[in-house]
Amino acid sequence: MSILDEVGKIAGAIIAEQGVDQLDPDANLLEKAASAIAGYEAAKIAENKLENPEDE
Repeated sequence: MSILDEVGKIAGAIIAEQGVDQLDPDANLLEKAASAIAGYEAAKIAENKLENPEDE
């Protein structure tokens, strides 16, 4: 796992949090935290799919 992998995941978390902020300016901290975690996990899954393209 390299530093660039982590940077990509963190960028996914930031993008997701900013998206929630744009959609719902009154979103509370819990909603923003959940979106950041979802963005981080989505970036991790996308990275794994790109590295290991397997037909399921």
